[in-house]
Amino acid sequence: MLDIAEELNRWVQQGRDFAVATVVAVGGSAPRQPGAARAVDGEGTAIGSVSGGCVEGAVYELCRQALEDGETVRERFGYSDDDAFAVGLTCGGIIDILVTPVRAGSPARAVFASALAAASGGEAAAVARIADGPAGLLGGAILIRPDGSYEGALGVRQQAGAAPGAALGGHPELDAAVAAEARAMLDAGRTGVLEIGADGRLCGEPLTVLVESSVPPPRMIVFGAVDFASALVRIGKFLGYRVTVCDARPVFATRTRFPEADEIVVDWPHRYLEAQAAADGVDGRAVLCVLTHDAKFDVPLLQTALRLPVAYVGAMGSRRTHEDRNRRLREAGVTELELARLRSPIGLDLGGRTPEETALSIAAEIVANRRGGTGVSLAGAHTPIHPDPSKTVIERIGFSVA
Repeated sequence: MLDIAEELNRWVQQGRDFAVATVVAVGGSAPRQPGAARAVDGEGTAIGSVSGGCVEGAVYELCRQALEDGETVRERFGYSDDDAFAVGLTCGGIIDILVTPVRAGSPARAVFASALAAASGGEAAAVARIADGPAGLLGGAILIRPDGSYEGALGVRQQAGAAPGAALGGHPELDAAVAAEARAMLDAGRTGVLEIGADGRLCGEPLTVLVESSVPPPRMIVFGAVDFASALVRIGKFLGYRVTVCDARPVFATRTRFPEADEIVVDWPHRYLEAQAAADGVDGRAVLCVLTHDAKFDVPLLQTALRLPVAYVGAMGSRRTHEDRNRRLREAGVTELELARLRSPIGLDLGGRTPEETALSIAAEIVANRRGGTGVSLAGAHTPIHPDPSKTVIERIGFSVA
């Protein structure tokens, strides 16, 4: 839902009623992951997608029905061997969809309004919604802030046909427990599902809670204002990164050469990165692309970069440059474990030669690293096109991620 926050926020400001259909669980080769959403307003306008096309029509009708009767529902769609052209995922897989009406006067309205305003304004926030459990709790929502404060109540949900403001009772212990777990997911910028007891403990009648995190865009810092950097800035913006170009040479690091960059910094790369790290300007989602291939810049910069908990560190250069750089880094005290984090030569082997093709190969490696891809051709492979995240990432600290 938070991926389409800007448009939904406009709907809230315009006073429109709408329903949101959100993917809450997937199985097999499902095209979208938990958090993917489609919204439909009272006039029938639709935005977003939950399946890439397979079940959009059926989900549209569920949203229209939810707007009419005010009921939150959960539906499952999957492939049918008996009738491949029936409503379902004809490409394979299973998705569970939670459809939530957001109508004037409903308890969910205030929570959604705050969450959408935060997401569209670039603020960090998470929405936790009960995606499976007792019918009386389904669809209850709270908003969680980075400081751990929250608003709303998971146990408060307006009954169908009730007067505005009439709602079911709350569960404070459940709210506090979910807020604590959701805050940890928000800190990591993760969207996923947690399992918790209806009384707020990890036992008792189980509830499934979808947590959708909205955080500021991840950072891509491109070191070296070279021709390849210009193409990488463009593709980095396309992928949703906040892109910074840093170079110690003012004649190269200019707005004219990098009009699409969010920031252009004239400074020694290692000094800038050290300052950013000290100011918490980089996090676990940041990607660092070192394109200078000049030892006087690369070595001190990579000494710092390889010791930061960032998502990706890549460095440009020939294999000969790579070997020489690694030797210099070892002499500077970089350990073998730290060196193992370095993607060098940077990028996947696409055979590219132009700056644009090189930028594509770098971006492809960044995406593969982020999503757990192999980088090999899908044709002839026997691995799932859309791997099940629960089978590639184990995150059980009192909850499970789907």
